[in-house]
Amino acid sequence: MTTWFITGASRGLGRELTEQALAQGDRVAATLRRPEQLDDLAAEYGDRLWRRALDVTDVAQMEKVIAEAFADHERIDVMMSNAGYGVFGAAEDLSDAEVEASIATNLTGSIQFARRAVPHLRAQGGGVLVQVSSMGGHITFPGMAIYHAAKWGIEGYLETMAAEIAPFGIRTVLVEPGMVRTSFFDSAPKVPASAPYRGGPTDRAPIPVEEMPGSPSGLAHAVITAVTSPEPPLRLLLNSDGYQLVTAAVRDRLEGLEAQRESAYAADAEYRG
Repeated sequence: MTTWFITGASRGLGRELTEQALAQGDRVAATLRRPEQLDDLAAEYGDRLWRRALDVTDVAQMEKVIAEAFADHERIDVMMSNAGYGVFGAAEDLSDAEVEASIATNLTGSIQFARRAVPHLRAQGGGVLVQVSSMGGHITFPGMAIYHAAKWGIEGYLETMAAEIAPFGIRTVLVEPGMVRTSFFDSAPKVPASAPYRGGPTDRAPIPVEEMPGSPSGLAHAVITAVTSPEPPLRLLLNSDGYQLVTAAVRDRLEGLEAQRESAYAADAEYRG
């Protein structure tokens, strides 16, 4: 039996993971802003579902809830940071408040979660630290600059941390889904394009959710399978669009870098004018 700690368990991937983990006999410590949203699962699974209110931008609350979860469970095998949201609009058009709130949840909240999870995982002799990232941690789309900033940032943070905590028996997984048929896109705030950006690449109709390739249940199953495997990967790239777009972007980036080999090496030499 695996014991999970999951943030953002109210909807989307977090809810699907919680449901599937419980259905297969696991325990879940689920956190969300409104714990009553999981009343149906509590009625079905009883004390295998542990619930607490958590706003991941409240570091003191996060520290308290994580400590309570470890105190109430013999062991927590998987600590999963899943809470997050998107904001769509041209980078210039977002308000300062929208920028700060997005970074606080999607980047700073994830960093603080990892920093507070690791001491507990180390004390119990290991575990798996999981961060839900995105294919948007490798590629970019116009209108999602602040979301990409957070995902590219957490990718660098967790890759660095993975090397630091591996000696403690802690594995790290960055989950990188493509577009998945969840409420993520419909619930994301959309900032209207200002005059200079109207008709441009950020001023376009979003892809309808029903046309997105990713299945929420298929995504959750793939995550559970990989995370609980003997050798979980550092990066878990999922969904057909994620694979196609990320591999193409990495190939293009490598080609561009290889074309700069001569100028890169030339910069080692002292410039003489």
